[in-house]
Amino acid sequence: MSGICIAQEPEADALLEREPLALLIGMLLDQQIQMEVAFRGPLKLHERLGGLDVRVIADHDPEAFATLATTPPAIHRYGGSMARRVQEMCRAVVEDWDGDPTAIWTRDEPDGREVLRRLKALPGYGEQKAKIFLAILGKQYGVTPQGWREAAGDYGKPDTRLSAADVVDGRTLLEVRDTKKAIKAAAREKKAAAGK
Repeated sequence: MSGICIAQEPEADALLEREPLALLIGMLLDQQIQMEVAFRGPLKLHERLGGLDVRVIADHDPEAFATLATTPPAIHRYGGSMARRVQEMCRAVVEDWDGDPTAIWTRDEPDGREVLRRLKALPGYGEQKAKIFLAILGKQYGVTPQGWREAAGDYGKPDTRLSAADVVDGRTLLEVRDTKKAIKAAAREKKAAAGK
């Protein structure tokens, strides 16, 4: 596994690399804010909780956890609602995977489609988020179950610039951002053309 570089901050990226729970939380937070800001969120929680323990987060008093999440700098623009989502996801990891996030992609040697199904079952993970996370596992985490590229769809293709899975340095972050802007612009044009 090469060094994770999604957060664009050494300490945050090191946490993502060594703590699978941090990576799951970062992906969960990756919406409606810049990608690198989302992936810095787990480090904020780690510092405020004195570590990232899935059971501690799952069992934490919701109001107190929301305060941790929203204290400046907040983990997300919508820190309160995201705090709830993080706790819901952690509870699912405790209940369904005995508190071991890696079991999602290792237990019973699942293929790519099964890993995708398991990720989609997590609270806060829809189809797209699950596919991007599967692509991160394959492209950056060294987790390559059979059929992972196909299950991840376009995000699993090599040499793309579509998502967090493709960010390996500052340049690729900008390339991913440019691709996302182009996709949104094309969608707006298509919608405008359909409305005429």
